[in-house]
Amino acid sequence: MTPKHLGQSSGLPASPEQAELDYVPNPREGSRYCVRFTVPEFTSLCPVTGQPDFAHLVLDYVPDATIVESKSLKLFLGSFRNHAAFHEDCTVGIGERLFAEMKPLWLRIGGYWYPRGGIPIDVFWQSGEPPAGVWIPSQDVPGYRGRG
Repeated sequence: MTPKHLGQSSGLPASPEQAELDYVPNPREGSRYCVRFTVPEFTSLCPVTGQPDFAHLVLDYVPDATIVESKSLKLFLGSFRNHAAFHEDCTVGIGERLFAEMKPLWLRIGGYWYPRGGIPIDVFWQSGEPPAGVWIPSQDVPGYRGRG
């Protein structure tokens, strides 16, 4: 499980499919804790117009044997900049891929998308019920309010 990106010069992958995520051993395996990644400037492209879409993503997971290496996660998420997909596909796809590859005990993702056509779209996915006894903080991302 030697990380490919950590300590190396790594370019942005051309697509999410080409992105390689690195997973490293959980340094606290056996302890139950929540890890949070906040991505306030996530971007992808609208598959219809090609215009950029922007989101604030919040990813929480309870690791088991491995954790995701943050540089590889950053490169994976950055690879969506030129990827055309609907909000639902991006948000759920990120959650499902991490859950399938990392095999955490639990994972959830909240995609708080900025308005497209005047309507903000928020997308939420989780792998199931969170493990008992783990503090899972609220995501606390306010709904879109515009200028009001």
